[in-house]
Amino acid sequence: MKDMDTIPAIMAEIGQRAKAAAAELAFAPSPAKSEALNAAADAMWARRAEILEANAKDMDFGRDKGLSDAMLDRLLLTEERIKSMVEGVRAVAAQDDPVGEVIEDWDQPTGLHIRRVRTPLGVIGVIYESRPNVTADAGALCLKSGNAVILRGGSESFHSAGVIHDCLQEGLRAAGLPEDAIQRIPTRDRAAVSELLKMTDTVDVIVPRGGKGLVGLVQQEARVPVFAHLEGIVHIFVDKDAAPEKALRVILNAKTRRTGICGAAECLLIHRDAVSTIGQGVIRALIDAGVEVRADATLKAIPGTTEATEADWGREFLDKIIAARVVDDVDGAIAHIRQYGSQHTDCILTENDDTAARFFQRLDSAILMRNASTQFADGGEFGMGAEIGIATGKLHARGPVGARQLTSFKYLVEGDGTVRS
Repeated sequence: MKDMDTIPAIMAEIGQRAKAAAAELAFAPSPAKSEALNAAADAMWARRAEILEANAKDMDFGRDKGLSDAMLDRLLLTEERIKSMVEGVRAVAAQDDPVGEVIEDWDQPTGLHIRRVRTPLGVIGVIYESRPNVTADAGALCLKSGNAVILRGGSESFHSAGVIHDCLQEGLRAAGLPEDAIQRIPTRDRAAVSELLKMTDTVDVIVPRGGKGLVGLVQQEARVPVFAHLEGIVHIFVDKDAAPEKALRVILNAKTRRTGICGAAECLLIHRDAVSTIGQGVIRALIDAGVEVRADATLKAIPGTTEATEADWGREFLDKIIAARVVDDVDGAIAHIRQYGSQHTDCILTENDDTAARFFQRLDSAILMRNASTQFADGGEFGMGAEIGIATGKLHARGPVGARQLTSFKYLVEGDGTVRS
């Protein structure tokens, strides 16, 4: 990319090209979009050695930058992770095309027949941190839903994202679709992000995927509408009626499987009557697994814990750290989550249907779970093939954002010489 003075002009050009591509994609045949995605998946797998080589450069950059082990894990690609990325793109290709789907239709007494049908949003700007697989996920989902996309990955994943983006464009060429449908901002310069957030003439929505700092900056500066994807301050409440073995299995998986993803558990709430029967054993198991447990006044008596501070409640650690406290009952857990949660994902462990129903009814997180690991908070695990992220806002899209969530709708109205009296 040229010097910084040219960034506004370059971003304007990227926006215009994306807008032109979006107009063409809006009516692109479904088989062509599927062909492009499958060809892109083929290219990613064929070029996996090249992707791994690029990722090694990114890992070196991340280490030099001082990223935590959990953040480096988010950045890391392995052959197995590339395989999962490829499978996600193929899964999106195999889905029904949401564009043109009739959501509902009806006849009016006036003689009008009205249909509400899905239509692409247009041009989507996706800003994300660290995880290079988001390049594939976002590109695939936007293409499937008929949207052009402008990708801006984190500085850490610059090289990996570049090769993955090349594969996506290879797929577009194979299917005869415009390469400008999936563009990537080819610089680490933050000035490009500032420009993207102001491009109201060419960009229809911004999707930020990252930590609180990134999302807050986007929400503060954006003039383009934003789908908020806030941090995952994920809570698990252990009810007095939880099954001990089930609770232990779920909590260990929710915290330790991958600590650097947004579905990782960050706070453990334990019913006062479950401390001795379940809580102590769970906390000891977490400590044995290498997790630092920051405990409240009651739980800090358990050997190996450290004392929690006020700053530990409502914190996304993205590391082998979890906060833990005792609550009196389910209402105490609900009150804590309302105060400190991010409305991302929260879970209850209980065998009591009434208690679970109360938890589900009185909390308004995008995802609520019962007796299941919060690591399932993922579009792929929801059957969406992939996701751009977990939307925590309440307008338009909420929870895992897949292809269907990246559409709007329009009304198609038909008459037969019908006039209004």
